[in-house]
Amino acid sequence: MLLYQFHELTRSWMAPLTYWAEANAKAYSASGSWLSAMPGAERIAAANELLYRVGKDYEKPAFDIHSLEWEGEVYPVVEKTVRSTPFCNLLRFKRYTDDADTIGEMRGQPPVLIVAPLSGHHATLLRDTVRTMLRDHKVYITDWVDARMVPKAAGPFTLDDYVRTIEDFIRHIGAGELHVMSVCQPTVPVLAAVSLMAARGEPVPRSLVMMGGPIDTRESPTSVNNLATQKPLWWFENNVIHPVPQNYPGAGRRVYPGFLQHTGFVAMNPERHFVSHWDFYQDLLKGDLEDAQSHRRFYDEYNAVLDMPAEYYLDTIRVVFQEHLLPRGLWDVGDERVQPSKIRGTALLTIEGELDDISGLGQTRAAHDLCTGIAARDRHHLTVKGAGHYGIFSGRRWREQVYPQVRDFIAANVATTPAGARAGTPKKKATAKKKAAAKKKAAGKKVRRIARG
Repeated sequence: MLLYQFHELTRSWMAPLTYWAEANAKAYSASGSWLSAMPGAERIAAANELLYRVGKDYEKPAFDIHSLEWEGEVYPVVEKTVRSTPFCNLLRFKRYTDDADTIGEMRGQPPVLIVAPLSGHHATLLRDTVRTMLRDHKVYITDWVDARMVPKAAGPFTLDDYVRTIEDFIRHIGAGELHVMSVCQPTVPVLAAVSLMAARGEPVPRSLVMMGGPIDTRESPTSVNNLATQKPLWWFENNVIHPVPQNYPGAGRRVYPGFLQHTGFVAMNPERHFVSHWDFYQDLLKGDLEDAQSHRRFYDEYNAVLDMPAEYYLDTIRVVFQEHLLPRGLWDVGDERVQPSKIRGTALLTIEGELDDISGLGQTRAAHDLCTGIAARDRHHLTVKGAGHYGIFSGRRWREQVYPQVRDFIAANVATTPAGARAGTPKKKATAKKKAAAKKKAAGKKVRRIARG
């Protein structure tokens, strides 16, 4: 049980070497440094930066979304925390403008809650998802808190607590006009939360978009699924669960440490990561700063991991991967049975990547077999050709192939026709032309006001 403490001790021992490597990398590469003129300076700088990046501690990245380009204009975006629990913050990305017509359009756009996975990486992994969705929606996202930063006095956090958290956030935003998008792991608790709300007769979201999630891991099991089923539950509790060391606010809390999760991520494709770091070294030697910066951006995100609460992690292993309680109709949250067939009045879109090696083909689509109360005309599925797990919510395929279909699906299922134009409809272009004409006619006389998007 001393593995976490040993990891922290090793980090402390490595810190001086890491700082020294960072200083050397800068000294031998800075244009104003006499060291950069020495023979072999490029190799020394490249080797030291590689050593620095391998040994450094990666903190949680920022979303860094401060503006939005929309219809040829740039609008400021402010990240705000609108609701908090000890284990999760609900963030809203608010768009601002001083143009009355644009205010009307933004206010008429549908709200979307993006439920980020609590599975190792921070919610910032969905930065591209958020930035793209902001074009046509009011965007909220779950930002899970690193469990090592949550005091032990806050109590445990289970899979049932996860479900209750999603229910609370849906109620806070307002289910009547809301659309919920779950990415990967949260497809299971999101489906449970909406099922329970429907069974109680509560308002439910207008639509559910479920992307690459383990609804039924008996379908096309992947290496991730196989690991969870080959070992008994006690093995995970005895081998991957450790107490948080004393130097963190969550001292004593039992967690699945982020550094162990990261080791597992790398172990899935060690050759790819080795080649990536070697290419980074070569890019630095060649002076290819653009590719080198792309490497830094990717690994700044990929290497930043969080600790998961032990109770939640073990519940997920048992409920989702070992006993398959959701697709078997045997999952109870508290004293309530999860029955997706109770969901009515909510449209469903499932999305899978053809080459997904984390959630295999059919695992997300299985939601259609469970949500029998949703009319066939309101249930849709998309398989993204050539896409892996991350490609369905980030990158070019997400922006060019997936997002347009998500946008149109949401627009087709809004609660009412808004005063402004719906997202993705031709009316937006007409409004833009009208706005341009009005600006020209006003000749600087229009009244400006600030309002929330």
